Amino acid sequence: MIFAATTGPPAVAKQSRWGPGEPVASPATVAQLDRRRDREMPTALANKRRCTLEAMKTGLEYRTDRALSADEFIDVLERSTLGERRPVADRACMEGMVKNANLMVTAWDGATLVGVARSVTDFCYACYLSDLAVDVSYQRSGIGRALVSHTLKQLGPRCKIRLISAPAAMDYYAKLGFVQNTKCWELGHAK
Repeated sequence: MIFAATTGPPAVAKQSRWGPGEPVASPATVAQLDRRRDREMPTALANKRRCTLEAMKTGLEYRTDRALSADEFIDVLERSTLGERRPVADRACMEGMVKNANLMVTAWDGATLVGVARSVTDFCYACYLSDLAVDVSYQRSGIGRALVSHTLKQLGPRCKIRLISAPAAMDYYAKLGFVQNTKCWELGHAK
């Protein structure tokens, strides 16, 4: 799906994303769900409006329909400094990260990839935003905010975005309306 920065939201999909047996939502139903979400998440709504204004200023295009190669993903990670905290030298791992993400929102300046939000989600209840990367030369222009907003637009009305922040980005996510959760646990393989 393409979201041109100067156009409105995309048309309603012909197939429901929110689970089997769910009817296709009419435009009125979508509007009702949007209003409900907006009541429940006023900060996210304010951020969405700011994001739209920023996108209109920059002329960028936000897409969910373009698959990325591992090389493109690695390149934007390295240009964003997120590559310092990701296994960019492990080709198999990077290919798996791209292949197995089921929601990828990208920001494009013409043919140049300038940002990516890579998530794993069920679209109904939980969305884990595993990578939010914006090219350093494009940072502080609203692209990260727009990527989060476009990610949220792809999710059902009960779905929440969850993420693990780098220490330096803690204040950034609070500004986007995220609420810190101290109940997160992690389990990895023993070394």
